[in-house]
This record gives sequence, structure tokens and C-alpha cells, in this order.
Amino acid sequence: MRTAIQAEGVEKWFGAGPARTYALRRVNLQAFFGEIVYIVGPSGSGKTTLLSVISGILRPDGGTVQNDGVNLWKLPADELAEFRLNRIGFVFQDYHLFPRLTTAENVAIPLILKRKPWKEALQEAQRYLEIVGLGNRADLPPVKLSGGEQQRVAIARAIASAPDILIMDEPTASLDGDTGRTIVGFVKSTFLNDQRCIVVVTHDSRIYEFASRILHMEDGQLTQ
Repeated sequence: MRTAIQAEGVEKWFGAGPARTYALRRVNLQAFFGEIVYIVGPSGSGKTTLLSVISGILRPDGGTVQNDGVNLWKLPADELAEFRLNRIGFVFQDYHLFPRLTTAENVAIPLILKRKPWKEALQEAQRYLEIVGLGNRADLPPVKLSGGEQQRVAIARAIASAPDILIMDEPTASLDGDTGRTIVGFVKSTFLNDQRCIVVVTHDSRIYEFASRILHMEDGQLTQ
């Protein structure tokens, strides 16, 4: 199997001197195209920090991260931004939707950044909203949506640009059990193939059935 993500000896800390706190302690992670990997563990164990590092959002203080053989943190800033736009999709735990845009416009953002014509991008965004059950919410701003609906918008936006690597931070946190299983099952069955990889941080044991592998994280360290 081809390696999608190869993280070796990754460290991340905050503060300095006696106040230094380690979020990641020499973490090694390997994920392959064609699989969906779950990372589970208690709150504060470093799971979200690890997702941010392997997706090119947060620079590590030590170690290396390669996505499909590309060393992320040796790329110039503009090339890293381009790589993330074209190769990585991220579902944030707190959604990160733009309040002044409609739901459809939020989903269309990565398509527009990839220079797709505005009208075409909105049409495609509408299709993805229908896929996650929000086709009738396209013209509403995020403030008019429930937390669960906002979560589904974030998922639609992440998969709309068909990234090679999809990273999801607590994707079912605001969803009821049936909806959560339906959404994650849909993402796995329609998005995942031997050219794509999904990494999920979750506390939701109701969706464990969809995992290829489950890794455990505690005190900034990752174990099988």
C-alpha cells in the first residue's frame, strides 16, 4: 500500500523554560491510501494538535511530516498553501464557517480558490449540500443552522474539492447517533478509494465500525 502520511518523531510544545508543556512527544504515525484511520483518546491528549501538524496548519517543533512523499514543513509558505488547497481536506471541530456567507458559498470556497467559475462552484456546492441532507439550507447563513447542520456543511466543504487526504476532527460531535453513522458511512463508501486516505479524531464509539485501524493517544504519545 502507498503511504499517504508519514510522521516521524513529531514534537510540539507550548511555552518556554519551566512553563513548557508538551502536546506531542516524538509521535510516529503512518497512514496509507485506501484506509480510514481513527485516533482516539482522552481530551487534552494531543489529538487535535497532531491533526493540525500533519495537515500543514501547525508547524511542529521537531520531527518530520510527509504527505504522499512531500515533506510538508520544508515547503515554502506559498507552496504549502497550494498543497493544502489541492491535496488536503480538513473538517474542523468548531466548523470554521464564514458567518457573512451563505451555506452554499461556504461549501464553494475551496472550489473558487481552485479557480472554478462562480456559478459552477455554487452548483457543485448545492450538490454536496444535498448529499449531506442540507439542500434546502443553501441560501441560509451559518447562524441560522443548528450545530449539527453546521457540522454537515463543514463536511460538505471538505469533500467538495475531492482531496487526496481527508482529515476530520470530531466529525460527529454535534450529530445524533444515526446521522453520525450515516454521514461517516457515506464519506467512507463514496469518498474513500485506493488513491485517498481519511484520518479521524473521535470520541464517538458509535462510528468505530467504519475504521480500518484505531490508534490510541494519551499524554502526547500515540500507540497502536
